[in-house]
Amino acid sequence: MKRLFLVGVLLLAAVGVSDAQFLETFDDPELRVDPSGVEGWSFFTGDGEATIDFRTSGKGHASILVDATRDRRNIWWALVKHRVSEGMGLEQLARPGWELRVEARVRSSHAPRRVNLHVNTQRTTDFHSHLMEFDIPEAERWHTISMTTRDFSGKPGDTVFAQMALMDWGCGRYRLDVDYFKVDVVEVERMGPDLGEPLPYHPPIPDRRNFKHAISVAESAVVDFANPEVNLGGWSVLEGGSRRRLLTVGGTTWVILRWDLGAFAGRRVADGGLLELTTHSVQRNALEMKDFGLVRVVEILGGDPAWVQEAVTISSLLQGETLDEVFNPQMIIDWPVIEAAGAKTLFTIPRPVLQRLIDGWTFGIAVTPLGSINAAFSTGEDDAPRLLFNIEE
Repeated sequence: MKRLFLVGVLLLAAVGVSDAQFLETFDDPELRVDPSGVEGWSFFTGDGEATIDFRTSGKGHASILVDATRDRRNIWWALVKHRVSEGMGLEQLARPGWELRVEARVRSSHAPRRVNLHVNTQRTTDFHSHLMEFDIPEAERWHTISMTTRDFSGKPGDTVFAQMALMDWGCGRYRLDVDYFKVDVVEVERMGPDLGEPLPYHPPIPDRRNFKHAISVAESAVVDFANPEVNLGGWSVLEGGSRRRLLTVGGTTWVILRWDLGAFAGRRVADGGLLELTTHSVQRNALEMKDFGLVRVVEILGGDPAWVQEAVTISSLLQGETLDEVFNPQMIIDWPVIEAAGAKTLFTIPRPVLQRLIDGWTFGIAVTPLGSINAAFSTGEDDAPRLLFNIEE
């Protein structure tokens, strides 16, 4: 393995970089491995049943290989990590405006998918801090991504680790190639913006009043994997002697949604937005369980792009494609449903997903159960599912 700590005070300071850098170029025939991540690379998985391998290719890059074919619920994560602080000028972080920047060049076997970059120390307790996700829009193409910390508390004597992770990519076999991985102490004002598009992990839900556009769904339907040829266009509940149409997620039923966004063709989405669903009723276990009793929001990437409520079935939607070809196995977000009748559950939707919806690369959104839950949402004129977003002026 080729691990370089490059020193060049005058040259690096000229571009706002401190006197030390961690750089891994993966040129050596074998990867140096250390389960602790201190003297070599550590790699491991958690939550689900996925396995991971990390090895050099012999072609100047390494590959993270994940096998999730034995995983049942697609809630796994897989990461690689390495100590990056050896010889690094961490004292610079005490100066105003100096931070850590992690950068990597990656190529994925599947897309769209997200990866994340994260840094931590032996003192870290909040492992969602100093973490950013990156949307990889195309498979088998190299993409450069970087994340700059904000108010990172590292100091001389700390052991600083940097890591890259994959989460919930599906129940297949996946590969992420890494051309290089580097970490610098940088003066933020003298560096350009981060590369790629850093996305906060589970960002705070913004105020709905901040969005100019609130577009009601054009078509919404329930599909049933246990009855793939049956149309459920009349799915409803009897209330007060009349039928009220519902969208129900639970067991083998999913909700599918699509919008008419033609008025925004060619425009650029300004930032992340929201999906708004209105609760009719929810049944779930009263005991809180990790990754259980939630709903999962995913992109619809293929199948019939012009389905209608009165005719769609899961078979007609798929049009002979596989489930993973039509629905992105990696969720947009997993989130609890607010259970009170009439309550609005808001799901954050990243800017790249909204852009794909407007550009026609993504055909819609599906809402699926994660664990045991029955959640029914309203779809009347005043409480239909909505997308909330802003467009750059």
